[in-house]
Amino acid sequence: MEKDILKEPNYVEELLEIFRSDLSTPELLERLDDYHDNDIAGALETMSLEERKTLYPKLGAEKISEIFAYIEDPDEYLQEISLESAAQVISHMDSDDAADVLEEMDEDIQEKLVELMDDESSRDVQLILSYNDDEIGSAITTNYIVIKNNLSIKEAMSELVKQAGDNDNISTIYVVDSEEKFYGAIDLKDLIIARRTSSLEDIISTSYPYVNDHELISECIERIKDYAEDSIPVLSEDGKIVGIITAQDIVEVVDDEMGDDYAKFAGLTAEEDLKETIPQSMKKRLPWLITLLILGLIVSSVVGIFEAVVSVIPLVICFQSLILDMAGNVGTQSLAVTIRVLMDEQLTSKQKIGLVFKEMRVGFTNGLFLGSIAFLFVGLYVFYFKGQELATAFLISGCVGFSLLLAMVISSIVGTLIPMFFHKIKVDPAVASGPLITTVNDLVAVVTYYGLAWILLINVLQLA
Repeated sequence: MEKDILKEPNYVEELLEIFRSDLSTPELLERLDDYHDNDIAGALETMSLEERKTLYPKLGAEKISEIFAYIEDPDEYLQEISLESAAQVISHMDSDDAADVLEEMDEDIQEKLVELMDDESSRDVQLILSYNDDEIGSAITTNYIVIKNNLSIKEAMSELVKQAGDNDNISTIYVVDSEEKFYGAIDLKDLIIARRTSSLEDIISTSYPYVNDHELISECIERIKDYAEDSIPVLSEDGKIVGIITAQDIVEVVDDEMGDDYAKFAGLTAEEDLKETIPQSMKKRLPWLITLLILGLIVSSVVGIFEAVVSVIPLVICFQSLILDMAGNVGTQSLAVTIRVLMDEQLTSKQKIGLVFKEMRVGFTNGLFLGSIAFLFVGLYVFYFKGQELATAFLISGCVGFSLLLAMVISSIVGTLIPMFFHKIKVDPAVASGPLITTVNDLVAVVTYYGLAWILLINVLQLA
């Protein structure tokens, strides 16, 4: 009995049985009212093409639009119906969802669909598509309630009821003045409990946060998150509301930003997905790979310059990877810390200098500790396993330990300054990705290690 209670219901199977039954259209729609649109979408995706084509006319454009909101690639399913029907479905979608769907389609089909949509939906979608993908205006929805600031409480309630039929984002009501400019916002709860004799002005928050439509997503997303509101208005240059960005939109935008940053950290020009063709994936990966190849050739050339050191003391090459790996790891850590700080805070010049010195001190402290360990263990290794004299062994390990310390300090500085430089020239600091910073630090480590080996072991101590 307990197992039956805890068993998760399989709504998809139930829905498939309903879809494949002989129910009339009214009976079918009545049964579907008992299920969430997400479950219906899941069932729809498991059906055959012929089954879906039979089902679409029964569901109707409005119901299909609600279901398609939960399908990952609705544009693929819209191709299964006529252009006229697809235009009706898109017209019933929220403007931001409609714009997302249209962006995935070919330009000629996109234009035809926009022409077939109703005037209001077409206008809203064209507005959203007019913004660049990195602007906050590209993430807005026009699904919101707006009232004038000169209404009474009763008139405001009537206007809310009137608009709520077409707009379901009603938790925050936006207020404009006589010139249609943004004036403030009202919490739905405050309007509901307000006395009819009260003034609307008393419950309007005139200092409500907003963002401008052409602001870059990367620059304003943290500010939006800090306010933690259900929705925030997006204003045009003249102060008029062009749309709002909801909490759900913010989650999607943050997810997209994280995906882009992750791609950059991996050395990609853009985020990839499973459905991309090989040429598309190559196009995203090759630019960085070519850049890293050139940097790798420079590193190899630098190693070649110190060929004399390796030929005289071949033992030093054994510890090259140790220095390179630790320098790369330290640089990547400093990079991650710096990017996080730059994204979260507006730093002054003094704070940036402080961050550089802090990372340098951390690199020095860690380098001193790890360099000491390397000095001890490398010395013992060279003495016992390589047959060198004790003094020679610890002279070599001393060079390794000191090189490790110096490389870690320099890598900490490089890992901090590179993202700061990109931030200064208005380039996303995430482009200072793991592969890039690692290759740069390889160059730093090679010069540091072999340079010290040449100076200390050959010229000063004259081991060879």
